[in-house]
Amino acid sequence: GDPWPYRIISDKIGFVSALTAEMWKGHPEEYLAMRSDWVDKNPKATKAILKAVMEAQQWCDNFDNRKELAQILSSANYFNVPENVLVDPLLGKYDMGDGRVIDDKSMAVLYWKDAKGNVSYPYKSHDLWFLTESVRWGFLPKETLANAKTLIDKVNREDLWREAAKEAGISSTDIPASTSRGIEEFFDGIKFDPENPQAYLDSLKFKKS
Repeated sequence: GDPWPYRIISDKIGFVSALTAEMWKGHPEEYLAMRSDWVDKNPKATKAILKAVMEAQQWCDNFDNRKELAQILSSANYFNVPENVLVDPLLGKYDMGDGRVIDDKSMAVLYWKDAKGNVSYPYKSHDLWFLTESVRWGFLPKETLANAKTLIDKVNREDLWREAAKEAGISSTDIPASTSRGIEEFFDGIKFDPENPQAYLDSLKFKKS
């Protein structure tokens, strides 16, 4: 992720073949994880952290704040790179290094909302995709999918996200109605239906046998 791909381009030592947003529009990225025993012992602190993250995400999602965000992230406390390496990608402007230029805010990293829903909310359907991919490449045994719901329900505390969001006064329109974002479609036309992850796995040409 940025700033490293764009640093390669700005230093004129390489190019970027495709943005991740071109491969999967609205794809999930980082996760906020906490130890379950700590969460159980510190419910108020847990929700305070979630609220702080939500507030930061909404601020970062405002494109009027992106130049200031680039200033902050370019400092030695974070990426320690020239500001110009960050500001264009944060605004959805990419010189791909091979003659192709992209100027599209929907291709920039989004922190709070995108066309598919809430970026901050931890969709369980995304957890299922990650588990399915781990089975695909042999990192997890094939029988994992049979127990996927139990595993996800144990780890994903979207209930705490909802509680924190409501306490923070987040609009109900920004709180997803479902734990699933539905069918996901990738650049090659392959679709992941969280109701049938095995069908997705079976449809893939490249996987560990």
